Amino acid sequence: MNNSVTNTARLLGAGLRALLVLTVVCGVLYPLAVTGVAQALFHSKANGSEITSDGKVVGSSLIGQQGYGLDYFQPRPANGLGENSVNTQYKLILSGATNRSGDNAELIAWVKEAKAKVVKDNSTGDYKVRPSQVPADAVTSSGSGLDPDISPAYADLQVHRVAERNGLPVDRVRKLVDQHTEGRTLGFMGEPRVNVLELNTALKDLTKG
Repeated sequence: MNNSVTNTARLLGAGLRALLVLTVVCGVLYPLAVTGVAQALFHSKANGSEITSDGKVVGSSLIGQQGYGLDYFQPRPANGLGENSVNTQYKLILSGATNRSGDNAELIAWVKEAKAKVVKDNSTGDYKVRPSQVPADAVTSSGSGLDPDISPAYADLQVHRVAERNGLPVDRVRKLVDQHTEGRTLGFMGEPRVNVLELNTALKDLTKG
């Protein structure tokens, strides 16, 4: 009986010591080490890839934003976004896709309407957009509805309108787009892209200067 109690106490003691050690190592030391390395080597990404303007955080380069006026470059459509109807204490936007097939009548109508709007909005007095110039990302949502990037073709399509509305030379705005165009990741993955929030932040700085 005494041996059984002693063995049980020994096992409990060993278990508690293991719990204490693992709690310190896995719950304190490891998170601190990972956080320290992330802050030292990947400071911007570790803090959410924040973008600042006038000393204030205006968003993240990883999440697309809607609601820009026509003085700015427009992002991809976000038809799949929804509103939170469960916990109405918080005003949330739910990401998501439209879940429409390529031959869905409603999707086709959305695309046609979006293309007509892109043509109309981006045509200026001395530059007319042709429907054939409108790229796919200008009229279709991404899978999440939160794509922060547009194609260089869509950015270039908007250059004349942005230049006219801001009183800037077309070549200067096109140069701004080129400066914010990223190539394929590692040279072969994905497609060239332009981050809309970064581009619009730079445009705002340019118009102030």
